[in-house]
Amino acid sequence: MQIGVRELADAAKVSTNTITRFEKGEELKERTVDALRTALEAAGVEFIPENGGGAGVRLRKSPTPRHQLRDGEAGIIENNEM
Repeated sequence: MQIGVRELADAAKVSTNTITRFEKGEELKERTVDALRTALEAAGVEFIPENGGGAGVRLRKSPTPRHQLRDGEAGIIENNEM
């Protein structure tokens, strides 16, 4: 995932200074944190809930393109592939 401070700030509609404060762990308003989360989710980040192993994040998996599937594997068929 390649997203810079300016791109994240633009996507979340906050200032670059706010991103810097977030990275430093400073306290932010709840609506600001929500905007950052929404922007990160739109960029492909999944937030993992606390489930005994601790909360975390990971990158969302992209569906495997049909031409990369092996025999016997299933995949998602898009309308333009029908």
